Amino acid sequence: MSVDKTSRFLPMPVTAISGTVSNLHNELLEYVNPEKPTHDHSSVYYQRFFISQFTLDGQTIEAKFSTPMTIQDGDVMTVSGYAKGNTFQVLAYTNQTQNISHHENWIVLCIGALFFLAVAIGLLNSELVIEGALVPKLFLFGFTLVAIYMGYRALLIREALKLLQQ
Repeated sequence: MSVDKTSRFLPMPVTAISGTVSNLHNELLEYVNPEKPTHDHSSVYYQRFFISQFTLDGQTIEAKFSTPMTIQDGDVMTVSGYAKGNTFQVLAYTNQTQNISHHENWIVLCIGALFFLAVAIGLLNSELVIEGALVPKLFLFGFTLVAIYMGYRALLIREALKLLQQ
């Protein structure tokens, strides 16, 4: 395992690690919308997460993406992400063996964060919040937290991409 680069721009350091893949294990988590009609077998009602767990030269790696990783045992990879406990969480990766790179879309996260922030600002100017009603204040707080989380996640992914491009 070789730690290539570390970025300390954000409170959670984003690191890039290179190595050879071994002990690959792929999973599929699938969530079903409870309001889905029982006779409808359309995939629109499913939320899928593809989880890949492997070791990269001794370091335990876990990657959760909306599409399956293009990876096999023995591939030489560089992954970028952060440590969470004893596991390294992948935000972006480059597979040098198969010449493939992948990451979640940070631009969509930014747009989502701006949307939730706009809703929160709209709530802030509502008469119910000005009058001191509790429920609109809770919604205001919730929308603001979601906007902050989405913006932070987008910054983490963007920083991970910068490390892979260096």
